[in-house]
Amino acid sequence: MSADAIDSWKTSLPCTRAEAEAIDAADDLAIDAVLMTTEEVEDDRERWRLDAYSEHRPDDAMIAQLRALVPSAAGIDPVIEPLTAQDWVAMSQEGLEPIVEGRFVVHTAAHDVPPSAGGRAFRIDAGRAFGTGHHATTSGCLAMLDRLEGQRFTRIIDIGTGTGLLAFAAAHLWPDADITATDIDPAAIDVTRENAALNGVVGLELIVADGALSDAITARAPFDLLIANILAGPLVSMAPEVVAIAAPDATIVLAGLLETQREAVVAAFGACGCALAEVDRRGDWTILRLTAGATRYVPTTPPDPKGRDGWALDI
Repeated sequence: MSADAIDSWKTSLPCTRAEAEAIDAADDLAIDAVLMTTEEVEDDRERWRLDAYSEHRPDDAMIAQLRALVPSAAGIDPVIEPLTAQDWVAMSQEGLEPIVEGRFVVHTAAHDVPPSAGGRAFRIDAGRAFGTGHHATTSGCLAMLDRLEGQRFTRIIDIGTGTGLLAFAAAHLWPDADITATDIDPAAIDVTRENAALNGVVGLELIVADGALSDAITARAPFDLLIANILAGPLVSMAPEVVAIAAPDATIVLAGLLETQREAVVAAFGACGCALAEVDRRGDWTILRLTAGATRYVPTTPPDPKGRDGWALDI
């Protein structure tokens, strides 16, 4: 193939944040393309973009599918770009500058930077529809974990691990802890395993699980640090089962919720005996730290699976 041969195609349409969130949360959109959403103007609800990467030039059917995902773009022609023989995943990363949260640096292959003295860098490449750590909720979780470094945790779980980034950060902060990373999507666990090898992270227990009460998870409970960077709906419906695997007085870090959804999430966990300890607001997004009750919580009703679809957000 010559250097300027067409290798793949990129199709772009504007969208709103609500449309982007719906796309990110969907399990299977049955579109023969890799979809990525990007915030074009920080904290602007209307200025987002949908990019679809495909091996073949998009036909009318694919364009119609993409339009159905972003009705706000009605009447706007999609931008269709041929990509030459460059890796389209690498191209998508070129604009992602490294982020620094506390002692952590998160970067892609295109921006390899060393951490500061005593810090830790993680390479998380965009691909397979998972994030890179640049989402405000994930970076906020990194900052929250960094502030907890002085506390002692021995059994940690990252629910909805996505790329594995938060589990990796926990492994760096508490190297002697027993750490479990779970996700509803087997592909996410595959990605986490690959990223762990790439970053030299060892000793994680990786589990594919729908919810928090699978036998593989409960056998490792109770946990004294629980991390769930998912979505507000699943956080509310899963609150009883998440708290059920928490040790007395455990620390629970929750993210993936908008500030407008904070009250509902806090109320759901409050009903299970948890108390709000810290709030970190980043634009429209909010990261919460709660403390479990002094006695082990036992759910009185079976878990409600409603709203779990697409609960892995990290990205």
